[in-house]
Amino acid sequence: MSMNGENIRNIAIVGHSGEGKTTLCEAMLFNGGVIDRMGKVPDGTTVSDYDDLEKAKKMSIYTSCSHLVWKDVKVNLLDLPGYYDFEGERNEGLRAAGGACLVIGANGVLPIGAESIIDYCLKLGKPLIIFINGMDKENANYLTTVQALHAKYAGKIAPIQIPIMENGKMQGCINALQERAYLFKEGGPQEIPIPENMKAQVEEMKASLMETAAENDEVLLDKYFETGDLTREETIQGIRIGIASVNTIPVMAGSALTNRGVINLLNEIVTYMPQAHERMNTMAEDLANGGKVISLRTEADAPFAAQVFKTVIDPFSGKLSYLKSFRGVLKSGSTVWNSNTECEERIGQVYVLRGKKMEPVDQLEAGDIGAVNKLGNTNTGDTLCDPSAKVKLTPIFFPKPTLFMSVSAEKKGEEDKVFAGLAKLKEEDYTFSIEKNAETGEMVIGGQGDVQIEMLAKKVKARYGVDMKLSEPKIAYRETIRGTTEAEGKHKKQSGGHGQYGHCKIRFSPCEEEFVFDEEVVGGAVPKNYFPAVEKGLREAMEHGPLAGYPVTGLKAVLYDGSYHDVDSNELSFKMAASIAFKEGLKNAKPVLLEPIYSLKIAVPSDYLGDVMGDINKRRGRIMGTDTEGERSIINAEVPLAEIKTYTMELRSLTRGSGKFVSEFLGYEDVPPMLVDKIVAEAQKA
Repeated sequence: MSMNGENIRNIAIVGHSGEGKTTLCEAMLFNGGVIDRMGKVPDGTTVSDYDDLEKAKKMSIYTSCSHLVWKDVKVNLLDLPGYYDFEGERNEGLRAAGGACLVIGANGVLPIGAESIIDYCLKLGKPLIIFINGMDKENANYLTTVQALHAKYAGKIAPIQIPIMENGKMQGCINALQERAYLFKEGGPQEIPIPENMKAQVEEMKASLMETAAENDEVLLDKYFETGDLTREETIQGIRIGIASVNTIPVMAGSALTNRGVINLLNEIVTYMPQAHERMNTMAEDLANGGKVISLRTEADAPFAAQVFKTVIDPFSGKLSYLKSFRGVLKSGSTVWNSNTECEERIGQVYVLRGKKMEPVDQLEAGDIGAVNKLGNTNTGDTLCDPSAKVKLTPIFFPKPTLFMSVSAEKKGEEDKVFAGLAKLKEEDYTFSIEKNAETGEMVIGGQGDVQIEMLAKKVKARYGVDMKLSEPKIAYRETIRGTTEAEGKHKKQSGGHGQYGHCKIRFSPCEEEFVFDEEVVGGAVPKNYFPAVEKGLREAMEHGPLAGYPVTGLKAVLYDGSYHDVDSNELSFKMAASIAFKEGLKNAKPVLLEPIYSLKIAVPSDYLGDVMGDINKRRGRIMGTDTEGERSIINAEVPLAEIKTYTMELRSLTRGSGKFVSEFLGYEDVPPMLVDKIVAEAQKA
C-alpha cells in the first residue's frame, strides 16, 4: 500500500525490559488486522521477537520493524529492546522513528529505565506519548503513576484519559479531550455516556489540557487570557503543537495483554503524533554546497535521501539494510550514491518489513521505513542518496564498550572461526569491540554489559557453529625499579671448536622513558659492534621482570665495562650476557609492581552522588572533581583497572540503572605493598 508522508506515522515502542512493549505491538497488529490472533512472549509466538535467541531469553534483543494501517494511516512500529545492554539498538530505532511511545507499568512509580528514555527523547526532540500498561493487574494505580511522572516532569505531562475502574481493574476510559467515555468490549471500545460521578474529574482534566494547549501557541495563549476558554479543536491543535515540540507528553492507559485501551492508543497516535512529512529537524550536510548544513524536508518530489539505521547479517540470505527515507522516493532497480563510502550502490528489490517477513514493494515513499538487501559497500549509519543531489546525514550515536572479557575458542583450532564470526557480527552491532591486547596476548571482547556479551557468544554458536569461551581478562601489570644498581653478566660456553664468550657490566637506574640504552665503555673493553647485541638482549629480557614476570618499563641501562674474546665472542654471547646482567641487577634495584590506572567520567543523578563517590573511594580511587549538568552530577575520578573490571553492572546496581560512565587509560602507578604478594602469587600460579 503506497502512502505519502501525511499518512505515515513512524513510532518507536520503547520502555524498560519487561514492561510489555512487544505485547503492545502484538495488540496493535491484531487490531489492525495484520495477524489473526495475538502471540505471546513466553510462547515465542510474537511478530517482533522472532529470533531464536529472543524466544529463548523471552526478551527483545534486536530492533524489529512491522506495520499496520489504521484509519487510512500507515503506522510503522519499531519494537526496541529495553535492556541497558542494547542501547545501540535503541538509538538506531529512534533515528528512524518520528515519535516514541513509552510503555511503563502502573506501579505508582517512575520505573527503572523509563526516566533515561524520557530524558533521551527530550534531548533528541523526539515527540513522546506514554502508555501506562498493566491496568488489568491487581493494585494497578493510574493516578499515582501519573503523579510520579508529574513530580519528575512538571509542566510536560498531560494525561488525556481517565480510567473507568471497577473492582480494582480498568473497565474503560474517558477521553477528556474528546469528552467521550468508552467501555472495553470484546469487539472493541463501546461508547457510553460519561458517568455522573466522573464529570467533575473530566472538567478538571479538560481545563488542565486547555491550559497546556494555550502554553504551546501564542495565538491560543492570547485567546485563553482574553476569554478563559478554548474550543475543543483549538485545544487539540495546541496539544499537537506541544507534542511536536516535546513540550507536552500525553499519557494514556490500558492493558496490552488483554487488548484494552490499545485501540484508543492507536486513535491518539494517528491523531496527535507527528506525520512523517512534519518532521523538520533532520539535519544533513549538503555535499554539493561545501558541506553546508541543511534540514531535509520529507517531500516525495525531492531528490532521494535515506539513512541505513540497522544492518542484519543472515548466513543464508546475506546482508539486509534497514533504511528510513527522509526525502524522495526509492525505487527497485535504481542506482543510489553512498555518501559515506563514496561509491554507487545498485538497489535490487525494495521491501517493507513485518517482523521476519519481507514484503516486496515497487518503491519506498518519502518518510517510510523499508529494507534492501545485498548492498556490498553500505553499513549502519550510511547515507544513500540521489547521485545528482549528494547529502550526508549525521551519524547515529553508539556508546563505547564498558565491560571487557577475554575470549577464546572452546575447542583448540577453532579460534579463527570464533573471530570470523565476531567480525561478521560487528557489521550489525557497533556497540561491541574485538581486539588483541598487545600486553597480555589475549583477544578481548568489549560490550555494554554481561547480557550483550552472553548474547554475542550465543549468536556465534547459532550462526557459525562454534563455541566461545569467556573469562575475566588479565590485567597488564608492569614492573619498574626505584633504585640504582650495577650488575655483571658473563656468558661462557666451551664445546669444542669455537666457544661462546660475552661479558658486560651494566648500570641500571630509573628513568621517565620506557627504555634508554647508553654506553660508557672506554679502551675498547667491549667492541662497538657488540653494543646493539647488548641492547637487544636487554630489550628481550625486559619482557619478563624480576617480581612476577611482567614487562619492565622506566629503565635506563648503561654499558660501562666488560670483556671479549677474539675468537669466541659473538652477538649471541653478548645478548646472553646482557640478559644475565639484567636478571641479577634488577633484583637489587628496588623493583616495584605497576598497575594500570584509568580516568573515569561518571554521570549520575545528583541523588546518587554521595553513594557513587563513596564506592569509588572503596575501589582505591581518587575523586578529582565534580560538576553539575542539569539534574545530573559528573564525577571525575582516577581508579585502578583491577577495581573496575565489572564496574558497568555495579554502577547500574548502585544507581538503579541511571548511572553511566566512560573510561580512558591514564598511566601506571605503584601497586600498594599489601597487594603485591597476592598478585605475584597469582602470576606465578598462572
